[in-house]
Amino acid sequence: MPDFQQTVGVVGAGTFGTAIANLLSRRVDVLLYSRNPDTVERINRERQNFGINLSPRINAIGNVQELVEKCTLIFPVVPSDGFRSTMTRLGPHLRPYHILIHGTKGFDVQGITPAQMDEGLLEPQHVSTMSQVITQETVVRRVGCLSGPNLATEILEGQPTATVIGSVYEEVIELGKKVLSSDAFHVFGNNDILGAELAGALKNIIAIGSGILRGRGLGKNLQAMLITRGLMEMARFGQAMGSTNSAFFGTAGIGDLVATATSKNSRNFTFGFRLGKGEKMADIEATMPELAEGVRTLKITWHLANYYKLRLPITQMLYNIVFDGYNIDKAIKFLITYPYDVDVDF
Repeated sequence: MPDFQQTVGVVGAGTFGTAIANLLSRRVDVLLYSRNPDTVERINRERQNFGINLSPRINAIGNVQELVEKCTLIFPVVPSDGFRSTMTRLGPHLRPYHILIHGTKGFDVQGITPAQMDEGLLEPQHVSTMSQVITQETVVRRVGCLSGPNLATEILEGQPTATVIGSVYEEVIELGKKVLSSDAFHVFGNNDILGAELAGALKNIIAIGSGILRGRGLGKNLQAMLITRGLMEMARFGQAMGSTNSAFFGTAGIGDLVATATSKNSRNFTFGFRLGKGEKMADIEATMPELAEGVRTLKITWHLANYYKLRLPITQMLYNIVFDGYNIDKAIKFLITYPYDVDVDF
């Protein structure tokens, strides 16, 4: 596959943004954007980020206008709660010819306060996926998402993995394959971008639950049950949101779910593990270097599930544990004895 001849931009110099930049640098020159001038200076001086040596083809940058002028293809990789503000900042500089493939897994919420959400007033019109935020805040229409099992630590170590690029545009998928594919990184395509985005967000919830089980010292049998039933809940929620089932039963769904829900390299699994060990939520969040996206996603998903009147017992119990301080052992007993009608019901 021939190299893409233009410089590619990455917005966000966190662990995953750094991992994506290193992957891209095997084929293209990369501009890694951070809004923090000290981060930009340090990366360019030390040629490292998170203790990982960076390719000489990567240069950090803090100028948004210069980034979009030099890069037609841009990968935004920032936390979901800051994604809209990032797109607002990029929006005035972006043009219809730009292509954005985001790597953010979560939801954006607008038009409702946290207090109103806690009162059960969240509705679908308040919630957007990251691709929807891009089209709402910019003129860009050729949009894709990067999903699939993408544990940043393993990617930074150069371990082989696969990913999925979801997009309704084949040219976006093909371009993503061209700049990312290598002997150690296989890229699949999926035209159900909504399903790919939902799978990438929802699996973080199940990963928290899986971590809780391990933190309580429980074994693989129960963990397997949680992952399997969790996948059913993910797909059911996806159906309510308007996606197909295909993404949930592919690399972006079950593949990403298994990786995230079983690895100590997963922030969401680690958050759940520490919770299962008896640590307080505030203490865990205060000592984790980066946000566990699943915590925020859990709250949004639970309130949307109530709106859709979905029966999601795992999501319900995890919400009760994380936000209401419900007893973990009682929650586990509830799930073990929950009267599931059939094993697979769609």
